[in-house]
Parts: sequence; structure tokens; C-alpha cells
Amino acid sequence: MKRAFALITVPALAIALAACGDGDGGSTGHSMPAHSMPAHSMPAHSMPAHSAPAGGAQAGPHNGQDVMFAQMMIPHHRQAIEMADLAATRASSAEVKTLAADIKKAQGPEIQQLGAWLKSWGTPVPSPGTTGMGGMHHGGTDGMDGMMSEKDMKELEAAKGAAFDKAFLEMMIEHHEGAVAMAKAEQSSGQFPPAKQMAANIVSSQTAEIAKMRSLLKQ
Repeated sequence: MKRAFALITVPALAIALAACGDGDGGSTGHSMPAHSMPAHSMPAHSMPAHSAPAGGAQAGPHNGQDVMFAQMMIPHHRQAIEMADLAATRASSAEVKTLAADIKKAQGPEIQQLGAWLKSWGTPVPSPGTTGMGGMHHGGTDGMDGMMSEKDMKELEAAKGAAFDKAFLEMMIEHHEGAVAMAKAEQSSGQFPPAKQMAANIVSSQTAEIAKMRSLLKQ
């Protein structure tokens, strides 16, 4: 009787275990993923949260144009902020001061975002005082001009009142035109979606600011 009971019990137990295995591994065909699924799924859920500040930089594809855009736009934005800081104490026009404050408010966060992308890509972030990859300079011929020379910046720093307003507007128009050209290059040749979106925002906002500055110059 004991032997007969064992023969009956073992197959029954095997059937029960098989049924249990089917329930745990229904989506994979075996039971092991039941234990590995949480560990596997955690990176999938945590990756977007971790990479959100960098716009999903590591997860998304990027190319050399994306890197060049970020490395050149950082010093470009830094100089715009330096110019905007001068306006706060030297400009006589309230509209120029407001415009300068808006430029600083918009471009500061963009510098942080661009730097975060470069870090996530394992690419150096330009140090303050550098001109990035392209050696951009005032009156450049490489299609990525717009940066003021050291002489330009000293002249702007020395100006005050209405003379400063005029110099600031003229220089910032050229500066913005350089940024728009860089952004358009990113739109056409870049691969990283968040960078292309930032480029689109730059084209839109800075084109509008160029129009505003030209209007102020005519007043």
C-alpha cells in the first residue's frame, strides 16, 4: 500500500509543479524569469528618471554634429550672458535691460542642459573662456561666427548709456545670427532628438529677438 501511494503521489506532485511553473513563467516559457523579471525591469523604469536631466542622452542616438552643437553653443551662450550682465549696469534703455535679462534667463538653463548631454556622452565640457570646437570668433568665415572678439568685449564694457545700448544691440544681433546658423546646422544634420528640439527653440526665440533688437535700433 505504501508503495502504491508513493506511485500515485509522485506523478501528482510533478503535475502540480508543472502547473505552478506554467503560472510563473507564462510570458517567458520557464520559471526562472519570475525571479529575474523585477531586476531586469528596474533599469527599464529607472533609466528615464536617471537620464531625464540630460534629455535621455545616453539612451538616445547621437552623432558628431550633436557633440559639436553642444560644445560650440556652451561658450556662445556664456558670452551672451556676459554681455547681458554688462547691460544690467550700463544700458540706459529699459527695453535693452529687459531684453538682456530675458537672454540670461533663457540661455543659463540651456548651458546646463548642453553640459549634461556632453557628460552623459563621455565628451569634455568646454571650460569657461574657451571657444569650443570651432574656434568661433567675431567675423568668422566658417559659417559658425557670432562670437565677439576680446576687443569687441572691451569696447562694450567701456561703453555706457545710449552708446552702450547701440553697441549691445548691434553685437547681440550678430551674436544671435551666429547662434541661429549653428542651430539650423543641428536641425539639418543632428541625430539626438532633444538637441534638435533645443535647436528649433533657439531658431524661433532668437530670430524673434533679432527682429526686436533691429526695431530698437531704429528708435
